[in-house]
Amino acid sequence: MKLTEQLPLPAPVHYELILQLLEKQSLNAIYKNQNLRHEVNQLIITLRKAAAQQKRIEEICQATSVEIDHRWSLNHIDGKIKRLE
Repeated sequence: MKLTEQLPLPAPVHYELILQLLEKQSLNAIYKNQNLRHEVNQLIITLRKAAAQQKRIEEICQATSVEIDHRWSLNHIDGKIKRLE
């Protein structure tokens, strides 16, 4: 099966921004609450796994000549940003 369009994927910076917020701000805010700290750590692990999975998808795309369209928002249509009205 050959894709005629690019594969839309989140821009990698989205993962990094969320991870930085969780690691630098969320964990500091809840350092005394062990239960919350555990849950935030689990979320960080899940996001790192998602970022790694996306990297594998991108490697498969590169190996099979499928173009990737890194998206910055849901309002992205045909290489342009859709205006919200």
